[in-house]
Amino acid sequence: MELLTEHRPVNGPVVYGFLRLAGVSAARQTALQASLTEYCRIHELQLSGVFKDRLATTEPSSTAFTGLLDALALPDVYGVIAPALSHLGPKHLAAERTRLIEAAGARLLLARRPRIGPGHVPRQQTAHRRFPAPLLLLLSTES
Repeated sequence: MELLTEHRPVNGPVVYGFLRLAGVSAARQTALQASLTEYCRIHELQLSGVFKDRLATTEPSSTAFTGLLDALALPDVYGVIAPALSHLGPKHLAAERTRLIEAAGARLLLARRPRIGPGHVPRQQTAHRRFPAPLLLLLSTES
């Protein structure tokens, strides 16, 4: 528990982490765990535990995810933190797991926002002039 700017000890909302670690090195596992811890520290959340799915399953009911759902049934649990949506699995599995998390009354927090595809990248808007430059110049000299 850390002190807020008011210098009073405050327990943050309780969250649980979820990591999908199929074929991930030990160094990467440590880095992912540290990223969840840091996210929770910055956002004043209490990370109560991290569930680690080490198998690349296609079913939403893996042992780690079932344990997470059991933890979400505890009182005063705010949500689930994951580094990215991909940690819930492939798209169809992530969608089903997101639905199950929300059905448990918890929020899904992502430390990293979803990537936007190349077709969705906003282009920089250029300033358009109302009149062409010579006309603008002509109008300013007539007055």
